[in-house]
Amino acid sequence: MITLEDLKPAEGSVKKSKRVGRGRSSGHGKTSCRGNNGEGQRSGRTAKRGFEGGQMPAFRRLPKLKGFNNIHALNAAVINVSALEKLDTKEIDLAYLKENKLVHSSSEILRVLGNGEISKAITVKASYVTESAKEKIEKAGGKVELV
Repeated sequence: MITLEDLKPAEGSVKKSKRVGRGRSSGHGKTSCRGNNGEGQRSGRTAKRGFEGGQMPAFRRLPKLKGFNNIHALNAAVINVSALEKLDTKEIDLAYLKENKLVHSSSEILRVLGNGEISKAITVKASYVTESAKEKIEKAGGKVELV
């Protein structure tokens, strides 16, 4: 049967506190483990947050972050009207472009921009189409469908 007198802490869990300034023979005498002279030797010394002993602190060494990452942003595949001209199909959508490795496989939406010219009649299914792109596609006899 265990009694209160038999209870003791686990081996190595309790250490004696360091008693400084109790003479040279204690091993913690003279400068009391504080080194020689300087700011750290003085009583009441508290270093500023981020202080690294005079070395240029990390928050000044490292570049500042600018902006932020929008976790709700959709990864958009962007394609110009001039690129649509080169394709050999009548219907263009994101799945077709991914299949033929014309856009990155992680793309979630398709955006069509109006740079360049088009002469073929094609159907474009995209999430976003600029006014100039829509105008050029329809002028060539094509159709634009917003998905």
